[in-house]
Amino acid sequence: MKVIFNYQNVFFSFFYDDADACVHRSREYAMNYVLSGEMVLDDGSRQVHVGKGECVFIPRDHRVTMYKNTCHGEQYCGIYLCFTRPFLREMYGKYALQKDRAGKTEKFTPGVMKLPPSAEIESLFASMTPYFNPEVKPQDDVMRLKLEEGLLALLHTDRCFMTVLFDFSTPWKMDILDFMNRNYMYEFSLEELAHYTGRSLATFKRDFKKVSDLTPEKWLIRKRLEVAYRLIKEEHRKVVEVYAEVGFKNPSHFSTAFKKQYGIPPTALVPPLPV
Repeated sequence: MKVIFNYQNVFFSFFYDDADACVHRSREYAMNYVLSGEMVLDDGSRQVHVGKGECVFIPRDHRVTMYKNTCHGEQYCGIYLCFTRPFLREMYGKYALQKDRAGKTEKFTPGVMKLPPSAEIESLFASMTPYFNPEVKPQDDVMRLKLEEGLLALLHTDRCFMTVLFDFSTPWKMDILDFMNRNYMYEFSLEELAHYTGRSLATFKRDFKKVSDLTPEKWLIRKRLEVAYRLIKEEHRKVVEVYAEVGFKNPSHFSTAFKKQYGIPPTALVPPLPV
């Protein structure tokens, strides 16, 4: 069981039991502070463990799997600050002079980053703990001040965050097929595929027609089936393991699609047991 409150893009979450892992991809920059329990973030290349009293920075458009667990007998409890583009644009205007005074700062693109402890971060989140009580609803302007306080804590942690958070340039278009080949197993809508490859929906549809005769949906199904075929045929993986790994929701749908593509059920590729 879990309880989540959202107050002006500030999320308070409490997990009564260890929850299943969830794939999270925030379209905005964020900070996540762990009040109790533990959070493990896995971006596919490394894991970041965030314990009680620690805070982590999560980049915009960064896919990460989150595990929120009980630790030392305490359930997970955390606060998530989401910095939207409109908010950052407003703050850019407010802190433009500070940005100019910062001098030339080398731009960097951080992955998930555990933030060093600071009095600013500790005092910010300590002041927000009363709002875990559902009967104590904060005012919108108070939550906005908390977002601004979180932003300042980041800027004071490392001035390189100035160039990251206040970069509003139009993103470069990412290679569509490269992105889809790396993320075929995840459930994306067309709008999300367009966003994550730096395109409008109309531009994404137009560009996809240039690289494939299939629709994006059919391309993804074919890709998943091709990977599943290889895993079962060449690596002798079990069908029950493969269907979810490549992105199918249930074995029945997988079996039907597989037979339509290859003319045989996936079980036909499984070698017979030795006598």
